Order: sequence, then C-alpha cells, then structure tokens
Amino acid sequence: MARPSPLARIAFAILIAAIALFLMAPTLVVIPISFTTTSIAQFPPVGFSFQWYANVIHDPVWRSATATSLQIATLTVILSVVIGTAAALSLHRGDFAGKAVIRAILLSPLVTPVIVLAIGIFMVFARWGLAGTVPGLVIAHTVLALPFVIVAVTATLHGVNPNLELAALGLGARPWRTFRRVTLPLIMPGVVAGAIFAFITSWDEVVVAIFMTTSSLRTIPVLVWGQMRTEISPAIAAVGTILIVISVAGLGAISLLKRKERP
Repeated sequence: MARPSPLARIAFAILIAAIALFLMAPTLVVIPISFTTTSIAQFPPVGFSFQWYANVIHDPVWRSATATSLQIATLTVILSVVIGTAAALSLHRGDFAGKAVIRAILLSPLVTPVIVLAIGIFMVFARWGLAGTVPGLVIAHTVLALPFVIVAVTATLHGVNPNLELAALGLGARPWRTFRRVTLPLIMPGVVAGAIFAFITSWDEVVVAIFMTTSSLRTIPVLVWGQMRTEISPAIAAVGTILIVISVAGLGAISLLKRKERP
C-alpha cells in the first residue's frame, strides 16, 4: 500500500486542525473575555485586566463554591479509585457468573444520558435523605467517575504479566503484600489516570449537581449556571477559564502518563 504524499499529509493535518478549531472556538473565546476591563462580557474584549480574577478570589461566594468543589472532587477521587481499582481487578482476573452483566452495569453511566441519571439519583437519594448533602453528591459523582477508573485500570492490567504476582506468591508473600508491592506499582499509571479522570468528572459536572445541591451547598459549575441565568459577568468567564485550565492540565498529565507507559 502506497504511503500518502507529503502534500496529502499536510492537507489532512490542516483539515483536522480546522475542525478542532471550529469545535473549540466557542470554548476558547471565554479566555480573552475574562481579561476585559468592562463590567459586561463582550467579544472582542476591551482592554486587559486581571480584575475579574481578583473579584472571584476575594468573593466569599466563589471561595465557598471552590472549597465545596475541591472537597467533593477529592472525596470522589478516593472513593472511585478504591472501588474502581478493585472492580477492574475482579473483572479482569475473575471468572464468575454474571461477569458481563456486572461490567455492563458498572460502565453504563458512560452511555446513559446524564439527565436520566440525575433524575434517578435525585429520586432515590431524596428518599434516603442524601439529597443536598456532601455524602450524597460524592456518591452521585462516584457513579459518574467509576467507569473512567475501571477503563483506565483495565487497560493497564492488559500489559501486566500475571506471572510476576504468581512468583511473589510462590516466594511466600501474602496476597495483600503481593498487591501492594507488585501489582499496585505496575498498574499505578492506570490508577493515576483514572484518578485524574475522576477529578475532572466531578470538578466539571453540573447536571447531577443541580439536582443534588442546595443554596448553601453549591459547586462552581452550579454557581456559574445560576449566575448565567441572571447576568453575564466577566467574572463567569474568569471562572470558566480556570475550569478550562484545570481540565486541560489534567488531560495533559494523562497524556504524559500514557507516553511513559509505552516501551
């Protein structure tokens, strides 16, 4: 099969870059708006200033929402990584009845519309008294983040030689010591990637959070959504830029981990 000419490769790269720019432009336009000097969000922005970032930092409402988002995202990462890693190991190594059904249920949040999950979670959690609470929102976000951890850890497990664990067990190591000293270091790139995905999922999630939060318990995306309904302030663009930077940094870290995994 003939290789494409350099001109064809350049044309293909330009086409991909144009499509990516078209898809990302509505998001990236938020960044210059956040530096405007006017009190109204507009494009192109007028002047250049960091005043809206300063307003966000010194506003107690935004600080409270940021603390809530960090708390919930951190707890979501811990819970989803523990459960997701255990589930990935069981599904990859185990052989039991109903394995395919359990895998499908655990991965179903990836293909289920978020609004459907939000309504179902809210109806169940409201009956259990978990709606409007930090534990309730952490559990709800864990449901959304769990599939990403399972997929990331499972992908790493495919490259792990099971004979290494058998050798450790044969030399007298207990199962927990084998997991901690042999298995976990080998799958750590997948665990870290899953943790980053879980953090981003919780940090940016808004649909489920709208159902599960209250006026005294609001995450950053919920606060942005609420303020967008009344006014379009450059402060919202500043918060949006911060969210974008954190998400891009997380995806960049995942890309670096994948590169290190390659032989």
